[in-house]
Amino acid sequence: MRYIIIGSGAVGGSIGGRLHESGRSVVLVARGAHFEALRDNGLRLMVPTGTLTLDVPVVARPEDVELRADDVLVLAVKTQDSVAALDAWAARPVAGGGTAGERLPLVCAQNGVENERLALRRFRNVYGVCVILPSTYLKPGEVVAPCGPYTGALVIGRYGTAAGRPGAGADDTARRIAGDLEKARFLAPVVADVMRWKYGKLLGNLANVVEAVCGSASDAAAKDLIARAKAEGAAVLDAAGIAYASGAEITELREGTVDPQPMPVERTRGSSWQSLARGAGSIETDYLNGELVLLGREHGVPAPVNAALQDAARESVREGREPGGLTAQELSGRIAAGATG
Repeated sequence: MRYIIIGSGAVGGSIGGRLHESGRSVVLVARGAHFEALRDNGLRLMVPTGTLTLDVPVVARPEDVELRADDVLVLAVKTQDSVAALDAWAARPVAGGGTAGERLPLVCAQNGVENERLALRRFRNVYGVCVILPSTYLKPGEVVAPCGPYTGALVIGRYGTAAGRPGAGADDTARRIAGDLEKARFLAPVVADVMRWKYGKLLGNLANVVEAVCGSASDAAAKDLIARAKAEGAAVLDAAGIAYASGAEITELREGTVDPQPMPVERTRGSSWQSLARGAGSIETDYLNGELVLLGREHGVPAPVNAALQDAARESVREGREPGGLTAQELSGRIAAGATG
């Protein structure tokens, strides 16, 4: 199989780079300065054993690659960019007839739980991945993946139904993809209930915005906000009847397998922090904290902490702030004053 990595930043660059290094056929898809750096100098993938310079084929547009019947599309953009990417790729022709949406597997290697639904509107064969892959993309052409002995844990399963069997996520395609990922230094368990894992990861991702907006998630006020956001999130999921992997399960999966190693670079920050630091112009909080706000409104469970964090993230993007534009104390004050309604 050949892997087309749509969005070659921190997660996509790590997955694509490691697959290429292991001998898999890979095409990276990137834009702007990142595309130019990858085209001209290759991918610089910094891992605990050193810096890999990988001459991975790269394209800027769907029109620049001829799709084959053995291709796997890996969607690794942020959720706010998913619709545009899915629309651009779904109608692309595949050698031998048909379109990508009709014939090719689409793997959502993304945070949040909305991407799979968006993809299934356009692709027949959709696979979810619970991404546990600390990594950083701040400079064009360069990705830092500091964990070992595995670069990351990618829990994979088919989304929706397979052969008419609800939740039959552990199909042959998922196993083949997982096999390639395992050979590329990823832990890749195949599960029948991948969304349970993704909802569990969603609760952990509620902390991302605190780190991004406040610059750090380590002081007492920030930790308190995170704890309150996660408690709200769990209450919302319980009210909605949505199963989710526990924090203990996720910790057990990665403990001793996906551990940060000493690296001669700044420690890895969350994806939302990286978005503000790069001045990306958007942030995924509407699909992390905002997902719990939405579910809370649907099921009558107040989520004022997550609503305040969602608003603060939008404000930071709108005002062009770098990480650390607000303090955790200021955010707590807004919640106490009912500033978000």
